[in-house]
Amino acid sequence: MSEYKGPLFQRVEEVTWNGNFKIGDRKTPLLIKDAVRSWPAWRRWSFEQLAELKRKDGSDVVVPFTEGLVEQGDTPELPLRPVGPYLRELARQAQEPVSDDVGLMPLRRLREIRPQDWFHLQWDYMQSFTPNRLYLTMWDILRDFPQMKRDFAISELWPGWRWRWEYVFMGPSRTVTGWHADVPNNLFCQVRGTKEVLLVPPEYNASMCVSKKYDLGAVVSNVNVAKLNVPSPERDKFAQVRGIYARVEAGDVLFIPGYTWHAVVAMEPSISLAVFGLTPWEMLVHGTYPGILELLHQMRLYRWGDCTCHKSRNVGRG
Repeated sequence: MSEYKGPLFQRVEEVTWNGNFKIGDRKTPLLIKDAVRSWPAWRRWSFEQLAELKRKDGSDVVVPFTEGLVEQGDTPELPLRPVGPYLRELARQAQEPVSDDVGLMPLRRLREIRPQDWFHLQWDYMQSFTPNRLYLTMWDILRDFPQMKRDFAISELWPGWRWRWEYVFMGPSRTVTGWHADVPNNLFCQVRGTKEVLLVPPEYNASMCVSKKYDLGAVVSNVNVAKLNVPSPERDKFAQVRGIYARVEAGDVLFIPGYTWHAVVAMEPSISLAVFGLTPWEMLVHGTYPGILELLHQMRLYRWGDCTCHKSRNVGRG
């Protein structure tokens, strides 16, 4: 069997933060280098400092975790775990160096690729590990600790009024977020660690094999980024897309437009904050339908048990 090459990718457009850059009304991804470095989060959001967060009554923070890749396949039960010990272990792991020769696009190779070049990714990297790690995702940390909103100067990059909600992602290296496309625009702020982010424009929806699995404010794909070594009709269609590759390092911000497909693979223990936003007009046009679906889902009338947020009905069978 010949090695699977998959689709061609090109490097994401990027700029370096200069203190007054504004994203504007963009429709394509953009990497803003070093933006987070000028924000208080750069000093305050370390694994060690976040591990010390306590509830108002002095109790430990305990939240749901995901275990492995949940966008494709069955969703296992989401375990409740204390955050503190988990983050202290990540702090220890973060001391271990990362080789320039590993990844879907190893850094040593990326340095040789020009912005206009098209290239294939090294999909065999996904077979060097099993994406089954415990991952702290979708923690609404700024709701629990609203004073921490001051640590991110989002309006400097993204001015104007919009309905915003934020989630933090913390985990070890080799965590994987599968292919999905969020309805709102997303400012993906990388505070610690490095992640490889793969993006596919919405014009390739047909080749991304849209799944019926439910995900809050998003659609998911039947293309499993961790199993492209296995022949399937989905991976054949996926090979027809033209994608964008972003290496998002600590201090960077990646703008992901709404409805843009993306998958994420962590190269190091990492802390990321995803800031989703919709203007009033975008909320009216794009936010109403997902809101209705979420209401029906929580009422167990829509895709309950076939979703990324609750245990799948199929888990434990056969």
